Amino acid sequence: MNYTYIIECSDGTLYTGWTNNLEKRIAVHNQGKGAKYTRTRLPVVLKYYEVYEQKEEAMRREYQIKHMSRREKIQLIQSKVKEIEKIKKI
Repeated sequence: MNYTYIIECSDGTLYTGWTNNLEKRIAVHNQGKGAKYTRTRLPVVLKYYEVYEQKEEAMRREYQIKHMSRREKIQLIQSKVKEIEKIKKI
């Protein structure tokens, strides 16, 4: 599987990326070996992710999210939280 993800850095900024191993990628970011952007903003926390079968789909979605405003990214994250809350109530 391939993942598009959003992490929140320690300074409150958001970083978007893609990977084929989400757990490992977040660990790599937190070891300071991830993206140059996140290295000085540790620790990072996973806030959002989407799952895709094809790498190209995940990369395409990463591109789309990176071009969103901060407000749009926060709305995306919040929509996932609301979706999870609805599922928990069932």
